[in-house]
Order: sequence, then C-alpha cells, then structure tokens
Amino acid sequence: MRTLLFRALAIVLSGLMVAALVPPFSYAGLAWLCLIPLLIALWTLKVKHRAKKGFLIGYLVGAISFGIQVSWLSTVSWLGPIVLASYLALFFGAFGAFAATLGNPWNRSEEISESPFRSLFTAFTHATVWAGLEWLRGWLFTGFSWNGLGIAFHETLVISQAADLLGVAGLSLMLVFFQCVLVQVAYRLKKTASDGIRRPRWDFTASVLGVGLLIAYGLLRIAGESGKESIPLKSLLIQLNIPHEGATVLWPAEQVHMGYEDETLGALETIAKADEEKLKAAIGKSDEGEIELSTPDWVLWPETALNGRIIRTDTGEWGSWRENIDTIERVRKGGTFDLIYGVVEIEGEAREDGLYQKENAKIYNSIAIQNAEGDLDTYRKRHLVIFGETIPFVESIPLLKKIYEQQAGAEYNGSFTSGSSLDPLPYKLKGKDISIIPAVCFEDTVPRLTRKFVRNTPQIIVNLTNDGWFKESPAAAQHFANARFRAIELRRPMLRCANTGVSAAIDTIGSTAHPRTGKPQILTSEKGSHFTRGNLLTELNIPVSPSFSLYALIGDWGIILLSLVGLATAIIFRTHGKSSPVPK
Repeated sequence: MRTLLFRALAIVLSGLMVAALVPPFSYAGLAWLCLIPLLIALWTLKVKHRAKKGFLIGYLVGAISFGIQVSWLSTVSWLGPIVLASYLALFFGAFGAFAATLGNPWNRSEEISESPFRSLFTAFTHATVWAGLEWLRGWLFTGFSWNGLGIAFHETLVISQAADLLGVAGLSLMLVFFQCVLVQVAYRLKKTASDGIRRPRWDFTASVLGVGLLIAYGLLRIAGESGKESIPLKSLLIQLNIPHEGATVLWPAEQVHMGYEDETLGALETIAKADEEKLKAAIGKSDEGEIELSTPDWVLWPETALNGRIIRTDTGEWGSWRENIDTIERVRKGGTFDLIYGVVEIEGEAREDGLYQKENAKIYNSIAIQNAEGDLDTYRKRHLVIFGETIPFVESIPLLKKIYEQQAGAEYNGSFTSGSSLDPLPYKLKGKDISIIPAVCFEDTVPRLTRKFVRNTPQIIVNLTNDGWFKESPAAAQHFANARFRAIELRRPMLRCANTGVSAAIDTIGSTAHPRTGKPQILTSEKGSHFTRGNLLTELNIPVSPSFSLYALIGDWGIILLSLVGLATAIIFRTHGKSSPVPK
C-alpha cells in the first residue's frame, strides 16, 4: 500500500510540475525537477509486468499534464481536451515503458548501477529517447509539437538560445539528461549515508558543466546578435479582439470592416501628428542629426481579417470582393504603406470578360501582401488544423461532420485546401531585397515547416493568427511561448499580428525589447492583458547577413539520429551489458 501511494504521489507531482512549466504559470525553475518523481517511480518498479506498469505510470503523468495544458480547448469543445490529452499522453507512456525496462539503471548489479559512467549513459539514452518522442508527436498524423519541455525557457533567453542547435527538443534533451544524473547521484549519496562508503560523483560535475556550457553558449549568441548590419522595419499591428463563439464571429461584417478602418486610420493619424511635432521641434536647430520618423513601412491585420474574399489565378491575376476593396481604399488615405492581411482566397480563372471562380474551386486560408501601388501576392497556408480547417475522411465518414458541428457550434462548410509553395515571399524594403517567411495561425508552432522557407538572405517571419476561438484562456499565451522559438531557431526576426492573441515583435534572440528603447513590443491593455483592442507600432532590425543556425541547416535530423543512437545503445547494453566491464 505504501508503494502504491508513493507511485500515485509521484504521478501527480510530475504531472502538475510539467503542466506548470507553460502559461499561465510559467514556472521555468521546475523544468530542472519536474521528471524526478516520475523517474524514481519508473526505476523502482519490480520485474513483473514492468513494461505495462511503466507505460501506465508515464501515461497518467502525461494525461494529468496535458489535461491541464490543453484545457483551453474546452472553450470550443468539451470533448476536445479529453481526446487530445488522451492521445498526447501516449508519448509519455512510451517513455515510461522504455525507462522502466530497456533504460532502467537499477535493474543491474550494484557495480553497474553505482558507476558514474553508467549514470551518464543512462542519462544519454533517456534524454535522447524523450527528445525523439517529442519530435515524433510533432510529426505523426501531421503533428502537434505544442509545449515540449524546452518551452519552459520561453522567457529565459540565456538558456533558450541553444534552440538554434537542435530545436526545442534539444533543450528538452538537456533537461532530461540533468534530472537522470541528479536522481542517480542522489541514489549513491543515500547508499553512502547508510554504509559510509564514499562513491564517485563526477557524473554530477559533468552534467553541471553541461548546463554551464549551455548558459555560456546563450551569452555568446546574445552578444553575437547585437550590432549586426541590419535593415530597419517599422510596422503597425492592428488587433481588434473580435469575440467568437466557437467558429462563429460575433460581430456583423460591417462592424468588422469599420473596426479595422477606424483603428488603423486612428493609429496612422496619431503617428503622423507625432512626426509633425518632431519636425517642428527640429526647425532652426542646426545641431540636430537625422530625424527618426515613425511612419510605418507595413500595416498588418490578422488572420482572415476581412469578411470578403479574394480570387486569384495561377498566373497571378486577382480580384477582390467589393467590401474588401472599399475598406482598403479608405485605409490607404491614412498614408503610404504596404498592407499585409489574412484573407480567404479562392482559386480563379481568367476569361475574356473578367475573373471567375473555377468549377470545384479550391479555397485557401491565405496571407495577402498588397503594396501601395495595388500589386498583390499571397501565401496559401500549408499546415491545416485538423477539425478546425480540415476534417480527414469527412466525405466517407459523415459522422465526423456531425461531431464537428456539435462541438464547434457552427455549420461545416467544407475544408480549406493545403497550399503547396515553400518559397518565401519576395519583398523590397527601402530599396533592398528581403523575403518574408509566412506563417498562418498555428504554423508558427511547426518548426519543421518554417525552416523550409529559410534562405541565405535578409528575412523576417510574419505570422497572422486568431486565437479568438479560445476566448480569454491560456491558449494565446501558450501559442506565443511556442512561436517565439522560431525566431531563435532560425535567427530571423518575427512579427505576430493577432485578432485575439499576442500581437508582438520578436528579434533574433527571442526578445520583444525595442531595439532602441528596450521597451517590450507586445500589445497589451493598461492592465497588462493581451486580450484587448488596440494598435502597436513596432521596430525590428532585419539582419543583412543572418547568423548561422544548425537547426536551420539540418532541421530535426539531429534529434532523430540521436534518439536512434540512444535507443539502439540501450538495447545493445541490455543484451550484452551484464558481461561487459563498466569503467568507474
């Protein structure tokens, strides 16, 4: 009974601590301790049915953790968090089965289990298998890489810099490695206390040195990103905080369009007045240097901002619904800028008498870039959200449509089509060629996708999103915590414009600090909430020569190969380890 209570306590403790790593809690310090109860519970299992018990323990930890982390899905569907947490917990269960069997360091002779070499080997196999499972859940069935352990460091910039090596999973690897060593050193200390025989602990020194190297690397990368030759970009982000009820927008179309017009024109007028005051103050002052005006180069509206659609042919000819044209024409009176906005795009064809929608036309969730001269280019979203933007097998399984309508509270009107392009969008900024890495909605949480747009040229990531489905829940803050790692991994700055979410500017080290004033570039209310209507004038420096990033070069292959090596060596050691000498 005592053992059962201990395991139950360990399950609850690890589950709660892992959940506390991300918003709304963000207790990053727990990242160094959260798996310790789980590891002890797994390694102390008796031989009989160890794999099944290990899987169950790991699964329950994952179910508790993800049940809390994705509870925001209940704002759309009561079934959603149950199904998703139940699925994601499988990966914790797989780790539990491995740690209880193949990787178990306490299923050996005393000589082997007390060896620092064995300790480091165990830490390596556990860490790489854990990281491999994080990668797997980010890939399998289109993937959901949300909230890996490394996300705990979304505000700890000195540690998060190492994400440019192996991605967020690389940070998770280091956390698991450290905790595995910590548990085994504690085990040897306990043995020393009981029998008075001093045992070596250089494995702990090695793991602490690894953490020190991680911090040193972060400091070097932060220093290296400052002072680079860059192209300055000023952008105006517009966020209306339009309320939703599931998939249903609660404002009428006219109010939505008027909202974007009023908020944008009001912000542009305020900026123009401030620039006018600067010019007046500078008159007659010969010692004044160049005057820094605040006129934005870009104005950004969020995902599917306007109700009207655009129609575009394969050759680039395009047209737009009248309500979109009227809104954009009115906003253009506020100044000269390029407009980037989210819109629904329909596949069209050109005929002699104009543009027409194709028969059985494909529909896309797109980003549109429309310059001051009226030229337009679009990016069609590639990574669609299952049961949000597409339902697999819905034509052959009508029940799925009924489930969607019951849970989302809206009629199912068909799926979006996935885009096919992996080319960044070309753009000329201040006479210099740059390119835009586009990301719609949750695409900025999919590193294996965003890295495919990387080119060795000046680039910026632009994400347009809308977390309004999830109301004032932790979804938006968690989304932002995951997204800012794309700027670190790829060493490209990032702009995020949300309807309800976190609208912000992020530099190449994952910081939201303004490059000159140091003030946070996050749109919030006076009370500090990002659930607000407003606008934010941002400034980012786009490096002319982006820094090297190992992750941009090799992607997830580093983690994949390490996890295969870790799993293979664990199997080999289990098969031959009993007769193999283990150095002390």
